[in-house]
Amino acid sequence: MTSPSYTPDRPLRLGTRGSPLALAQARMTAEALCARHGWDADAIATVVVQTSGDRIQDRALAEIGGKALWTKELDRALIEGQIDFAVHSMKDVETIRPAEITIAAMLPRADVRDRLVGAESFDALPDNPVVGSSSPRRAAQVKRLRPDARVVLFRGNVATRLAKLAAGEVHATLLAAAGLDRLGQPDVGACIPLDVMLPAPSQGAVGIETLSGNAEMRALLAGINDVDTFDCVTAERAVLKGLGGTCHSPIAALGRLEDGGIRLAAEILSPDGRERVEDVRIISRGDSAAAEALGRSLLERASAELRALFEA
Repeated sequence: MTSPSYTPDRPLRLGTRGSPLALAQARMTAEALCARHGWDADAIATVVVQTSGDRIQDRALAEIGGKALWTKELDRALIEGQIDFAVHSMKDVETIRPAEITIAAMLPRADVRDRLVGAESFDALPDNPVVGSSSPRRAAQVKRLRPDARVVLFRGNVATRLAKLAAGEVHATLLAAAGLDRLGQPDVGACIPLDVMLPAPSQGAVGIETLSGNAEMRALLAGINDVDTFDCVTAERAVLKGLGGTCHSPIAALGRLEDGGIRLAAEILSPDGRERVEDVRIISRGDSAAAEALGRSLLERASAELRALFEA
């Protein structure tokens, strides 16, 4: 693919949150763009945008606005022309995006698994363990595996959560392997097998958004798009769309390439982990309708109580 011509009269402005992980992912994106298009490092300027999710740390996201807390300020900066593109952890991006904004690229996906930090396995936890997490999915999966567990709210960046664990606030916590790897902490925690804990939709993927009408920026970003990651993550996001899922809803999904298609696994759970509805289908790449249908089929098989979580 030939790189679009670009003669900068100013650096391109990359918008990002200010957490260490977000900055690491922004740096990865800038380096990929510069390598792909032959630019010097000063062709891209990083613009840190503080989000509501960063400011509010004492409540669960579901109580205060959901995933939009990670994106709305960056969306506003894009639409108002303060930045040219924005970098996100894809699992933090709402399923339905503003029409003015498009997901233009995704970097190659990292490890999709969760890591259990504080114990070698769920079986190794003490009786009645206290586990820290702000994720409804992780909380439900923990309770399914360890019905005696108590899950307490654990917000903050990776360093903050590890410090709370070290201070003895909980017996264990769960963190994304991808985030730990990107922060240079590959040896922290024990990876949980995928057949034990299915990850959040889009976990391990970094996405880059720009204005839908900015054809030049879209073309530049297309040069670093990893198509395999894009197709699998798009399928997982379509499952979310079929479910109508929100931050209130314990949902897991993972798409992996298999025999030219995508092996798409998904599950929904009750908050206490006692009910789980799961399915696996092979769908064609780009067939978002089939992925949405998978999400709807999970709801059709769920109890009225579990379905109610997705109707709120």
